Amino acid sequence: MLSLLNPRFLVVSLVILLSIIVFWFSEAEASYQVYKVKVVNEFPHDPKAYTQGLLYAENDTLFESTGLYGRSTVRKVALRNGKVEAVHEMQSSDFGEGLTLLGERLFQLTWLQDTGFIYDRHNLSKFEKFTHHMQDGWGLATDGGVLFGSDGTSTLYEIDPQTMKVIRKQVVKSQGHEVPYLNELEYVKNEVWANVYVTDCIARISPKDGTVIGWILLRSLREDLISRGYKDFEVLNGIAWDRDGDRIFGTSVCKTQKNIYIWYQSKMCNGGLSA
Repeated sequence: MLSLLNPRFLVVSLVILLSIIVFWFSEAEASYQVYKVKVVNEFPHDPKAYTQGLLYAENDTLFESTGLYGRSTVRKVALRNGKVEAVHEMQSSDFGEGLTLLGERLFQLTWLQDTGFIYDRHNLSKFEKFTHHMQDGWGLATDGGVLFGSDGTSTLYEIDPQTMKVIRKQVVKSQGHEVPYLNELEYVKNEVWANVYVTDCIARISPKDGTVIGWILLRSLREDLISRGYKDFEVLNGIAWDRDGDRIFGTSVCKTQKNIYIWYQSKMCNGGLSA
């Protein structure tokens, strides 16, 4: 399965403002709620940007980490018009991944490496390289104190932002089943939200014990975009939360490979995983 996931070639189409709506409670054996999304607004976005990490800052500003070798960047983007206001071009050997903002510093992971970079949020100058001690670099988020990281497995990491050492890790489970392919992360109202790679699902995770306390289903978003002419639409690959405005943003992506693991995502969103 991993051999199919590794290329991860996407084309990003637009930034979407989402409203999360409760629509269905699972059967008696499930202890979580399942939600669907409603698109509230859409914003222009660089169609060549391969979004890997996304976060919202004040004054309708997004920070974004983009991937692909030779095209990876860290950038500051105006939400309303999609204009890239500042950009740091990464070395061709680095594949940009998860991104989060803590204080005045942007933390970024790189794919297939145990390293990452710290940037000044104001001018995107790179002033520190770190080792994160996860198996790989996928998603990154913060609660304002610690960093949360993912590496494409079912493990959720807690990392000390001063030393970048792993201080805690736990296996994310839904009804006792491990949830693999944890990808882009966002910390939302005392929960860690995680895109599950190559699925239409966002897992709402309790950082206390790694339990999935809710699922957000994005199938309707896929169907809507396909009906409007977007080709090979697959998943969201960015999550950003506007804390003050209580808004959720996501980037929609189109894949060159069609319908990978649709059976798998369906099981994941409806009551846990099968072996």
